[in-house]
Amino acid sequence: MSKRSLTLVGAAAVVALTLTACAGNGGGGGGEKTNGEATAFSVDRDSLASTTEPGTKPVADVTWNLPYEPLSLDPMLTFNYAENTVDANLCEGLTRITPDLGTENALAESVENPNDTTVVFNLRTDAKFWDGSPVTADDVVFSLARQVGPESATYWSDYFKNVASVEKTGDAQVTVKMTQPDALFEQGMSSAAGSIVSKAFAEKAGEQFGTPKGGLMCSGPFKLDSWEPGKAINIVKNDAYWDKNLIPKVDKLSFSFIADESTAINALRSGDVDGQFFYLPPAGLSQLKDSDATITFGKSYIFWSLRAIQPTGTFSNPKVREALLEAIDQQAIADVVFQGTSIPSPVLTGPAYFGTGEAAEKFQKAYDSYTVKPDIAKAKELLAEAGDISKPIVLGVQGSSAVHEQTANLIQAAGQAIGLKIETKVIPVEQFGNLYFDPKAREGLDGFFTTYYGNVTDPLDVYTTFTPDSTNNFIKYDGAAKELEDARKTLDPSKRADYTIAAQEKITQDLPWMPMGDLPVILVQNKKISGAVPSSAYLGYPWAATIGGVE
Repeated sequence: MSKRSLTLVGAAAVVALTLTACAGNGGGGGGEKTNGEATAFSVDRDSLASTTEPGTKPVADVTWNLPYEPLSLDPMLTFNYAENTVDANLCEGLTRITPDLGTENALAESVENPNDTTVVFNLRTDAKFWDGSPVTADDVVFSLARQVGPESATYWSDYFKNVASVEKTGDAQVTVKMTQPDALFEQGMSSAAGSIVSKAFAEKAGEQFGTPKGGLMCSGPFKLDSWEPGKAINIVKNDAYWDKNLIPKVDKLSFSFIADESTAINALRSGDVDGQFFYLPPAGLSQLKDSDATITFGKSYIFWSLRAIQPTGTFSNPKVREALLEAIDQQAIADVVFQGTSIPSPVLTGPAYFGTGEAAEKFQKAYDSYTVKPDIAKAKELLAEAGDISKPIVLGVQGSSAVHEQTANLIQAAGQAIGLKIETKVIPVEQFGNLYFDPKAREGLDGFFTTYYGNVTDPLDVYTTFTPDSTNNFIKYDGAAKELEDARKTLDPSKRADYTIAAQEKITQDLPWMPMGDLPVILVQNKKISGAVPSSAYLGYPWAATIGGVE
């Protein structure tokens, strides 16, 4: 199974479309709709935050809400919002993502590349698991090797596809050999794919590892205290954590599982819940403006898109998709659907993925060459080249989601303006997650809306979704396969950018997924606390370690 399959896993994850919070920093004042009316918020990409003011006082208890209960806390089974929100504070990798979406060493004191197919991790010797046992090379070999090969159950298999071997080559050294150069493997070790668990504990727990019954053993700044199924996950401060800059000020962090939108908002308003991350705004987002909660819009990898999911039918024609995108007003989607919190984007990977240096300059230049302004005349010209478009396009819309419904309404209007027949089919929330895994669930549909995100600051991490063997590539699109293969084998960032941009050009023309806008992380904290990390790093960095009480 690919890591890409688990962006939204099952019905529970899709319920996460509901929750949110609000009020004032990180580029989020009020704005103006395209029709001149005021929007609830206005997000400025250049002002998106990577940090919030660190809290300075010790705090006994913090309650943090999740949009659903995690299915597992085993890092190799945690490619999803709620799971990674918890695990980022418990488990850590050889390297880790930083709040500004860079990377730094973690359990690896240094990383060496003696040649293009070898990665050597030199381990720190002062890290300990929660039970006091040292983190050893044997634990690292176990944690990585269990994710290698087609029989592995890992959700992060794409990062390990070119791994030939993982071996202990010293008391504090692990060497990974690749079958070919792979630009994503080392980067991917900053995600949960690189999280190190106790070999002894995991082997003893067996299939129960990472569950309420089997427990977990990692080395992060918080340790798992208890998991009460259906009620809460409780984690507590790890006083023995090796990184003294990230010793928590919070003694106990309890995760609740409130999925209902109005209930979650009321809990944030009342102070029953101290904070939450959101990736889609609910209809009631603005209700918190007059509360004691504060909102921060964070730098984010997340984007909103429309996927083509069938190899036949009107929507399978790239010309049709190109014409429809030309007719869509992304600013209207940002204003009407996302209450001003979405940022129009002409491609799937916006500036959050660009990084720094020469490669970033190339990505920015390519990005600036596109436009998001609708062009109805051009859309009609493209559609005239598409051939038979008599069969209606049917889009799957998640039930009980205003974001899905309102986006679909705008897409239907855009289609009507150029002569496309677009219909919608409501999929109950408890069944929507099946669309990601079950071809039968996709029967009768031509596309559906989804959020998605990469894990590292490299556009290639997203575009590998469009290789023919990707489990998320439902239509087996292969129009950029050669460019993507060349990019992945190219370790030099600037040269890799050239291949990735060439792939992006083809993908942006053929549109197996249609970009609908970039979405900031929405972080809510009440007046008692501050310091949580508001960027997409919260899915891989110990974001709660910097939370403290407010003076």
